[in-house]
Amino acid sequence: MTGRTPGRARPAAPWVRTRLRSAPGAAAALALLVAVTAFLAAALPLAVDRYGDAGLRRSMEVAGPGRTSVQLYASQDEAFMPQEEWEAQLRPDAVRGPYAKLFALPGRALPLDPGQSSHGVRTTRRLAAPDPYLSRPDGLAPEFHLVAPSGLAGHSRLREGRLPKAPDDVTAATTAVEAAVTAETARKLNIGVGSVVHVPGVERAPLTVRVTGVVEPRAPREAYWSTTPVLRGPSLLTVPGDPQRSVFWVGALLLPPDAAPALLGTGGIPERYWTLAPEVSALHGHDLPRLTSAVASLEAGPLLQRARTAASPAVHAETSLDEVFAGYTGLRSVIGPLVAVAAFGTGTVAAVVLLMAGGLAADRRRAELTLLRARGASLRGLTGRLLAETAVVAVPAAALGLAAARLAVGGGRLSYAVAAVGAVALLASVALPLRAVAAHRAVRVHAARDDLVSARPSRRRTVAELTLLTLAAGAVVALRTRGTPDGEGASGDELVSLAPVLVGVIAALVLVRLYPLPLRGLARPAGRLRGVVGPLSLARAGRTSGSAVLPLLALLTALTTAAFGGSVLTGVADARDRAAVLAVGADARIEGLRPLPSGLADRVRRAPGVRDVTAVSVSYEGLPSGGRLTVPVAGVEPAGYAALSRHTDTGAFDPDELEASGGGTLPALASPEVADRYGTRPFRVRLDDGSDITVRIVEVRERTPALAGLEFLVVDRSGLPGGPARATALLVTGDRPDAGALREAAGSAAQVRLRVEQFAKYVDSPLQSGAERVYTAAVAAGAGYAVLALLLTLLRAAPERAALLARLRTMGLTRAQGRRLLVLESLPQALLAAVGGTVTAWAAVRLLSPGIDLTTVAVSASSSPAGRAALRTDPVSLLVPALAVVALTVGIAAAQAWWTGRRGSVRELRAGDAR
Repeated sequence: MTGRTPGRARPAAPWVRTRLRSAPGAAAALALLVAVTAFLAAALPLAVDRYGDAGLRRSMEVAGPGRTSVQLYASQDEAFMPQEEWEAQLRPDAVRGPYAKLFALPGRALPLDPGQSSHGVRTTRRLAAPDPYLSRPDGLAPEFHLVAPSGLAGHSRLREGRLPKAPDDVTAATTAVEAAVTAETARKLNIGVGSVVHVPGVERAPLTVRVTGVVEPRAPREAYWSTTPVLRGPSLLTVPGDPQRSVFWVGALLLPPDAAPALLGTGGIPERYWTLAPEVSALHGHDLPRLTSAVASLEAGPLLQRARTAASPAVHAETSLDEVFAGYTGLRSVIGPLVAVAAFGTGTVAAVVLLMAGGLAADRRRAELTLLRARGASLRGLTGRLLAETAVVAVPAAALGLAAARLAVGGGRLSYAVAAVGAVALLASVALPLRAVAAHRAVRVHAARDDLVSARPSRRRTVAELTLLTLAAGAVVALRTRGTPDGEGASGDELVSLAPVLVGVIAALVLVRLYPLPLRGLARPAGRLRGVVGPLSLARAGRTSGSAVLPLLALLTALTTAAFGGSVLTGVADARDRAAVLAVGADARIEGLRPLPSGLADRVRRAPGVRDVTAVSVSYEGLPSGGRLTVPVAGVEPAGYAALSRHTDTGAFDPDELEASGGGTLPALASPEVADRYGTRPFRVRLDDGSDITVRIVEVRERTPALAGLEFLVVDRSGLPGGPARATALLVTGDRPDAGALREAAGSAAQVRLRVEQFAKYVDSPLQSGAERVYTAAVAAGAGYAVLALLLTLLRAAPERAALLARLRTMGLTRAQGRRLLVLESLPQALLAAVGGTVTAWAAVRLLSPGIDLTTVAVSASSSPAGRAALRTDPVSLLVPALAVVALTVGIAAAQAWWTGRRGSVRELRAGDAR
C-alpha cells in the first residue's frame, strides 16, 4: 500500500493540454480556419509581386533591346586629335579598358546582363556601296554600317567560310580589311563568301571589305544583336522626300575589333560604343523607384559623370528605358488601387470571421468562464491562459499557411507575407481572450438580457459610429474628386481603397440601429394573429443578441466587395469588347490593299459560324475640294450596312437616307468633325484613283463600323465610279466565325482580323491578367468568408433553437410548424443583410464610379477606341449574392429543424442542462 508523501501537492494538469484534449474538434476547426486565412493573406502580396514582376518583364520584352539597352558612346572628343592618337583610341585595348568600369557603374540599382552587353566601334553614317552585284530594289545602291563588335565568335555560329581577321598594324591608311555578314544580310543583299564590297574613302581610294564568312546569330532577339537591329539583318528604307517612294537596303558589315582604325579612312565618322543590357529576369516591379533613379543618373547624373571620368569627357548616354518604366508605372498605378479595394474588403470580412470564431468560443464557454471568475480566477490570469490556449493552435497553423502559400505562389517579397500571416495569427490568438475580458470583466452569476429590441446604443458607440461615418464620407469625397490614387503615392493612400469597406461599415451600424424599429412596430399586430408560428417567430427575431453587428458587417462588406468587384470585371470586359468591335467593325474583317476577288464574299459566307457578309469599298485618301486634310470614304450597300450598324450598335442609321437617287450628288453619312467642316452643302471629293464624286452630308454619327477614325464619309457604293465601287473589305457577322476557314478563303489576297483576337490583344500585360485573377480570387474568398460568417451566426444560436423546438414539440408543435418557425425567425436578418447589402453595394458603386477610370485596365493604354471606360453597376453582381444569402439562410434553418426532429427531444429536455 502506497501513501501520499506529506508536504508534496500533486501537480495540476497543464491548462493548454487539458483544453486541447477536452475539445479537439474546436481546436482543429480553429487551426483550419487560421491556416486557410494565413494562406490567403500570404498569397496576396506574393501574387501581387509575382504579376508585377511579370508585367515589368513583359513591358521590357515588348519594348525590345533597342529601347531598353543603355548605350554609351564617345566620338566628338577625337575630332581634333592627331591621327595617331585617334587610331589609338579605336584599338581594342582602348575600347575594352573602360568597359569593366562602365559595366560596374549601376551596381545593384540596375542589374545588367554580362552575356548580352557589348562594346566596340561603329560608323555613325551610312556608306553607299556602288558594287553592281549587290541587291538594288529600285536601282539604288545599298548602304552599310561598318561595325567592329566584341565577342562576335561567342554570339554567332559560323555557317560558311571563316571569321574575319585583321591585318597587322591597321591604320587609317589601310586599304583592305575582312568582314563577316549575317545569313539574313547575305541572302537579302546577294552577298557570299569571297564577295568584295567597296566602301568610299575620304581623300583616298575606297576601302576594300572582303567577306570571309557568313554567321548565324545564336540569340537574334537578344540585346547583342537587337540593340542595333541592322546587325542581325538589313532593312529597307525609303528615300526622304521622294514622291516615288523609292527604297534601298541598309545593312552591316562586321569587322574584327583590331580592324577598327581602318574606319577612320572612310566618311562614316566612327565612334566607340558600350552597350549595357539590363538583366530582365533580375528586374522587380517593387524596385521601380530604384531602377528609375539609376537610369536617370546614367542619362544625366552622377553615374554619367563617373562614366566620363572612366572613358572620355565626351561620353553621352542614350536609352528609352525611362519611358518603358514610366509606361509600366502608369499601368500599375491604375491597377494597384483597384486590387487594394478587393484586398481590403476581403481582409475585413476575414478579420470579422476570426473575431466571430472567438466570440462563438467565448459564448460556448460562458458558463465555464463565469464559474472560474466566481471561484476567484483573476482577469489577467484567465486572459493569459486563454491566449496561450489559442496561440498554441493559431501560430503553427499560420506557419503552415505561410509555407503552403510560398510553395503555391513562389517569388515575391517574403517580408510582406510574413507580416500578413503574423497579423492573422495575432488576431486569431486574441479574439477569444478579448471577448472573454469584455464579457467577464465583472464577476456575475447570470448574464444580463441582451435582446436586440431592448438594447440602447451607448455614447461611446455613437461617437465611434460618427467617427467611421466621417472617415467614409471623406474617402468617398476624395475618390470622387481626384479618382483612385496614382503615381508614387498610390500605395500610401489606403483610405480611398477602404472606401467601399467603410461604406459597408456605416451601413451595418445604421441597419442594426434601424432593425428594431419594424420589429417593435409589428410585435403588437402579430400578437392578434391566429396561430403561434407567426407571433413566436417575430418575438424570437426580436430577441436576437444585440451583438449582431459583426455578422451583418461581414455580409454587407462581402456583398459590397463582390458587387464592386463584379462591376469592375464586367466593366473591363465590356470596354474591351466595345473597343474590339470598333477596331474591327464586325465579328470579323477581311481587307486588302487592292480590290478583293469577286467570288471571295460567297466563299466567306460558306465558312462555319458566318451569318452575313457586308461588302465595303474604302478609299483612305479621299481629298475634299478646298480642303487640305484627307478624309476616308467608305462605299456601302445601305440596307446591309444599316443592319450591320444595328448589330454592332455603332452609328445606326436609316438606310433610305443613304440610298443614291440617281442624280449627281450622293447622300453621305459623316462624322461630327467632317460635318462641322463642310456643312450640308454639296462638295466634291477626289478618291484614291483620281476619280471625283460629289457628296452632301445628310446624317451625322460619331462612329461607323467600316472606319475606326474620328473623320469619315459613308456613301452608297452603287453611286461610285467603277474602280472605287469594287469591294476592298468584307465585314463579317456571325456566332464566332471560324478563323482558319476565313483565312483559308481569303488566301494571300487579304488580311483577316477577328473580334475575339482583337479582344485578346488588349490583355497584353501580365499586370492586367494577374490583377484580374487576384481580384477574382479576392472576391471569391470574400464570398466564402461571408458564408462562413453566416454559418457561425446560425451555429451560435443552434443549441438554443434545438432546445426551443424540443420544448415546443412537447406542447403540440408539429415538425412542419417547427421548420416554419426557424425559417421565419431567420428571415428578418437574412432579408436585412440581402436588401442592405444590395443597396449598399449599389450606392458604393454609384458614389465611387465618377473617380474610377477602367480604360487603362481594359486596354493597357490611356485611351481606348471606345472612349472612357467608366465603372457601372452590374445587376448580376448585385442580386445573385444577395439572393444566395437568403437561400442559404433558409436552407440552413430548414436543415436544422429537420435534423433536430430526427434526434428527438429527450437529450434537449434533460434537467440541469443550461440552454
